[in-house]
Amino acid sequence: MNLKKLWWQWRGVAIATPTVTLLVVLIRAVGILQPLEWRTYDQYLQWRPEETDPRIAIVGIDEQDIREQGQAILSDAVYAEVITKLAQQEPRAIGLDIIRDVPVEPGHAELDQVFRNTPNLVGIRTILGDNADRDVIDAAPTLEALGQIGINDGIVDNDNTIRRGLLMVTTPEGDQAPSFALYLALLYLNAEGIGPEPVGDTEFWQLNGAVFRPLEKNDGGYVRADAGGYQTLINYRGGSELIETVPLRDVLNNELPDDWAKDRVILIGSVAESLKDRFFVPHSSKMLALPKTMAGVEIHANLTSQIISAALEGRVLIRTWPEPLEILWIFIWAALGATVTWVQRNPGKRTLLRQMVLLVAIVSILILGAYALMLAGWWVPVMPPLMALIGAASGVNTYLARSASQIRRTFSRYLSDQIVANLLENPDNLKLGGETRKITILTSDLRGFTALSEQLPPEQVVKILNLYLGYMSEVINDYKGIIDEFMGDGILVIFGAPNIVANDNHPDRAVACAIAMQQAMVQVNAAMRAKGFPEQEMGIGINTGHVVVGNIGSEKRTKYSVIGSAVNLTFRIESYTTGGQIFISEDTHQAIDLINKHRLATQSKVEVYPKGIKRPITIYDVTGIGGDLYNLSLTTETFHLEPLRAPIAVEYVALEGKQVGAQHHVGKLYKLSAKTALLHIEDTEPLSLLTNIKLILQTPSAPTEVRETDIYAKVQQQGATKQEYVITFTARSPAIIAWMTQQIAQ
Repeated sequence: MNLKKLWWQWRGVAIATPTVTLLVVLIRAVGILQPLEWRTYDQYLQWRPEETDPRIAIVGIDEQDIREQGQAILSDAVYAEVITKLAQQEPRAIGLDIIRDVPVEPGHAELDQVFRNTPNLVGIRTILGDNADRDVIDAAPTLEALGQIGINDGIVDNDNTIRRGLLMVTTPEGDQAPSFALYLALLYLNAEGIGPEPVGDTEFWQLNGAVFRPLEKNDGGYVRADAGGYQTLINYRGGSELIETVPLRDVLNNELPDDWAKDRVILIGSVAESLKDRFFVPHSSKMLALPKTMAGVEIHANLTSQIISAALEGRVLIRTWPEPLEILWIFIWAALGATVTWVQRNPGKRTLLRQMVLLVAIVSILILGAYALMLAGWWVPVMPPLMALIGAASGVNTYLARSASQIRRTFSRYLSDQIVANLLENPDNLKLGGETRKITILTSDLRGFTALSEQLPPEQVVKILNLYLGYMSEVINDYKGIIDEFMGDGILVIFGAPNIVANDNHPDRAVACAIAMQQAMVQVNAAMRAKGFPEQEMGIGINTGHVVVGNIGSEKRTKYSVIGSAVNLTFRIESYTTGGQIFISEDTHQAIDLINKHRLATQSKVEVYPKGIKRPITIYDVTGIGGDLYNLSLTTETFHLEPLRAPIAVEYVALEGKQVGAQHHVGKLYKLSAKTALLHIEDTEPLSLLTNIKLILQTPSAPTEVRETDIYAKVQQQGATKQEYVITFTARSPAIIAWMTQQIAQ
């Protein structure tokens, strides 16, 4: 298979996939998707099973502790007593998540002594701001002098949620300092003989094989985040109050077991709402529940547990893919969305349903797959590939809709709009077969065009036809007629199929359309004259009856058409017309006014004997229709026959359809008008009214060009005698018209 063919077969996928991928990547780069990515990340963390860590515990200062102490800022004496009692139980580390940059009497001297005597105690220092002049809340002077200080700043995202934590940070003095959580974890791991080690030649470091890579500014769902310091995503174990927490009073009142803190990391900090040290975390916002904040000391406890668990048990750290891999990930899902939609593009009643089911299944795979990756420690984009998936599917559908519109416009040049719509919207209509339905058929034909086409170059004939058919098609479409076929200069139009419209009296529409078509011939001839073409005249026949409508042909070639005797009769009726005339059948005449109130204006009616019809029928010469929906009429021309200077001898022969009869007769023209003549025949055999005849001039004085050119006419009415008839010319060359005009007596 060559590339060109492969491209054509998969053009929708090939166009939509890279286009949508690029668009999504650009949208993501702007940061529009960041909040949605954060929310998805939070939801995935909430879906994970919660698990506590028995190595970590919290001594929390709650509202009751504040009431019992009588103040929110507890004295140094209280903390000195609590730390002393905890230290006696031999924990591996004690973290004091309380600011103690200034003394709070009573008990400052005792607390200072406790600081000096507790080497596994870690205090905090808070760094605020984001520039070189940032303000600093100092640590307790004694702990700072001993180097037992960790940085406890939290990193709050724009939605006021803490998802990241610091491992290392540069102090205003330019030193690298560990975070509060990292310091406590290292104290715990030191007892296991584990310490930080570099990773090769990189700036990364590891603990017992667990590599801690710093978060980059565009990792995961972040876009241009402040990645200063050595940051990591906090792998929370669960929501608030999951980690064991005891109130401060339990320690003061000796209500804990003697070995409660042994070999554990104990954090001391505030958990009371009134102390305003609480933050939103990924587990805070849950469906059908109010957001629940987490105390700052709990956040430090989670990060401490994360570091210890990664080093000792290999608990996964949350990692992210490099940007090129994330872009490939988005591209793959865009390709899936485009491919599913493209493969399911074949029209059918359930195509959209199949597309929706498959897309929902793929979206489910994306969501569950990303969740499975999260369980394995990978934060992969979800919203960008989801947008790419839906966007690519929508893009393919848009392309298909545009292509269908182009196909519709293309096929509308060969089929009617209604037929094209039926085929595109309901492929079942492509099946071979038909149904019997009562409709109205209209057929039109240019008078004398066959003879004219023999005298003109083929190119000019085609131009005349295209001009004429263009005007007629517009009129027919205006009246919702269905053009079944162009037959040279003839048009076959149906009304009442393929669609069935309630309260639609199609005979009314057909007659109104026929009158509008005759009126449009004024514009047609104006355009003909402008292009130097001869003027044309058209006759129209209309009939109403039962026919078979549907797809006729074979599996290889099918045509939507109508068949039946009513169609044949319409052609017969049209053959009786002259230029500018509209003949309708008795069935059409009776069907007018059945639904909409309309009245017909008729010039005459005549009984004719069409070939193939067992009994005579009555046809009506219609000149107008008026009523509820239509008010149209034709201008009736009156032609006065003028005597000739001398009779014009002619030879004539009757036409049967398009065939010339075998028997020739002689006669003379005695009077002429612009379009009619009085013919006197020598034969005693009468001519039938509305018979088409061909005349050849037998006047020796006429120019050769005139004598050798055929004239076509129709027997219009009986004259004063049985051998006289008024005929209407249907085809004459310009030379004959000019010569005949000269023969009129002045």
